[in-house]
Amino acid sequence: MISRKSLLGVAAFCAAWLISPQGVVAQQRGGVLSVATVGEPPTLDPMASTADLVGIVTQHIFETLYTFDKTWHVTPLLAESLPEVSADGKAYSIKLRQGVKFHSGETMTSADVVASLKRWSDVASRGKQAAARIDKIEAAGANTVRISLKAPYAPLLALLAFNNSAAVVMPAGKQAVPLGDPIGTGPYRLKERKADQYIQLVRFDGYQSRTGDANGYGGARKQYLDEIRFVPVPDPNTRIEAAVAGQHGFVDALPVEAYDRLKNQKASEPVLVKPFGYPVFVLNTRQGSTSSADVRRAIRTALNMEDLLAAAFGSKEFYALDGAIYPKGHAWHTMAGVEGAYNIGDPEKAKALLKKAGYDGKPIRILTSRQYEFHYKMAQVASEYLKLAGFAIDLQVVDWATLTQRRSNPALWDIYITHSPFLPEPALIGALSENAPGWWATPARKSTVDAFVGEIDHQKRGALWAEVQKTIYAETPFIKIGDFNSLAAQSRKLGGVAAAPWPYFWNAYLKN
Repeated sequence: MISRKSLLGVAAFCAAWLISPQGVVAQQRGGVLSVATVGEPPTLDPMASTADLVGIVTQHIFETLYTFDKTWHVTPLLAESLPEVSADGKAYSIKLRQGVKFHSGETMTSADVVASLKRWSDVASRGKQAAARIDKIEAAGANTVRISLKAPYAPLLALLAFNNSAAVVMPAGKQAVPLGDPIGTGPYRLKERKADQYIQLVRFDGYQSRTGDANGYGGARKQYLDEIRFVPVPDPNTRIEAAVAGQHGFVDALPVEAYDRLKNQKASEPVLVKPFGYPVFVLNTRQGSTSSADVRRAIRTALNMEDLLAAAFGSKEFYALDGAIYPKGHAWHTMAGVEGAYNIGDPEKAKALLKKAGYDGKPIRILTSRQYEFHYKMAQVASEYLKLAGFAIDLQVVDWATLTQRRSNPALWDIYITHSPFLPEPALIGALSENAPGWWATPARKSTVDAFVGEIDHQKRGALWAEVQKTIYAETPFIKIGDFNSLAAQSRKLGGVAAAPWPYFWNAYLKN
């Protein structure tokens, strides 16, 4: 289990989320909300992808046993309560809420949950991460599920709560791979999907909300809106203009340079999550030039992180130079491994590492997308630094859906550029899993990560996380660039939306 103490520091980094802009207007029922997204999600199977866009859309259709409240503590969703955990930390007994309906009209039982968790263990990268430590998943009656572990595993509840590579619950008979009909228990159900036009979700009239108040992703989920339409708008400048014009109720993932322009607009207002997370370069450790640790270290050595951040975000109001995976003040902050290994920006030193590695001059394939414009800007600057160090560069600019498909094939890339929010549990970081694209699988990774996830005492886990971060810098499976803030925009007619890393629209309403 995640210690409550382990997440206290997270609250300071989620202050923008703690105040939901309800205003003084009573919630209105009805209306259609249009949400502009960075593109078309590659799938509507939330288990099959770690793409944030998949989680943003599908969290309205599917639900998990647990989720996170506004201070990033695990809280029940489809589970009735937090699990009963055995004294040895190896058995979790989970009672389910009764009377929960799927969009198909079936009532959820333990059989559906067991089948879903087994599918998650087979299909999802984070499910596979947990599967190695799970002995069995079984029903203990119609409304109870028992998970037996081979050894204590601290991140289990966080993994079950996460909406990314998510352990969602589906009907036992609707679990084909690839997924056919996306049928969940969520407040909205899929009505229609037109590729590159929209994904139309409509209110599920059989939805069973939790009682009480809304609480982050937890608590009550009210269905004020009749319909939510997710509309792909890949070009960032088009998203900016759409926000200024009030064309959509919510516009996600805007370039931060649009902030000043949005501040005084009549139709829309900026939504800033500060700090949001960090851009990251993920390296292919399985094959190709970057399978060499010396080549990976040469790449990191060549990069001037401040120049990359300045190109991506402009003003220091929107970024911070920081090599620690978690920033100062966070519960998981440590500087272990960072000194002398971050923001080096020394192409000559990188050349020496390349010579040691026997680099053959084969182009380094950098996979990026302009749908996240800051990714592309960082790729351009990184390419120039790497060329100075003696690398040949093949910069491949594709749409985000194509990137998420290509990164699953180790023959197609060497570096891909992405970003991550500051996650409440470090084990949720996808690159720590040897099943995630990048495929970091070394003895040092196994020993440090296994020790970290197997320890349930928070005080001990802090020191063990420091060892993981040291190993990340020593072996360089991915490169953190720095910290950044994220920007979105919402209509001034939209209420009930909280600033959150994965925006959600239950509890949202349109004002008259």
